[in-house]
Amino acid sequence: MALQRRLLSGSKASWFCWRCLTKVASKFPGQASKLSKQAGDAAFGEGRMNATPGQAPVKSIMPKWVRNEQDFVGGIAMMAIAAFALWASSDLQGMRGFSFGAGTAPRMFATLLLILGAGITAVGIFTEGQHLAKYHWRGPFFVTLAILSFSQTIRSMGMIFAAMTSFLIAACGSAETKWVETIIVGACLTAFCALLFPYALGLPLQLLPTFMIR
Repeated sequence: MALQRRLLSGSKASWFCWRCLTKVASKFPGQASKLSKQAGDAAFGEGRMNATPGQAPVKSIMPKWVRNEQDFVGGIAMMAIAAFALWASSDLQGMRGFSFGAGTAPRMFATLLLILGAGITAVGIFTEGQHLAKYHWRGPFFVTLAILSFSQTIRSMGMIFAAMTSFLIAACGSAETKWVETIIVGACLTAFCALLFPYALGLPLQLLPTFMIR
């Protein structure tokens, strides 16, 4: 008899709760469906995530102490470029008093790049981040091509032509480049470089092509 009374009281309580829920759902149909969906996601979301093939753990070739692979590899690459720049500019003339030499600016920017790369590498070790993404060759290819173009045209064609051409070549490295804005920014940067290096820093760089000077 006690068991029957408990079952009867439980069924009455369930029926009362069901009536309350149906009244609330009739007044707020959108909120009720949203709440039911959130409850279902909370109850079964973990199982769904585990069952999705895309959630499988990614195999990594990095050591376990590397927690952010993208920042770690990017920082090492920046430090390698900075070390190469310091080595390549080691035989250039440095500062004389307050005047910049030919190797002052390259060594200064290379040192800043080395410090920045070391900081990014440390971020890759101590903070959580993403795994290595798929590598795309378009950006590095056009940036390298722009650097080579600048080095080959700076003496014969002058600062204005070399800077603008290398900037436009580097802009080809992205599929999202907007050419009107790119040309405007390139013209502004070229004018800035034409005023900075020959006049402000006193570097012996010609602005115009050689055939126009002669």
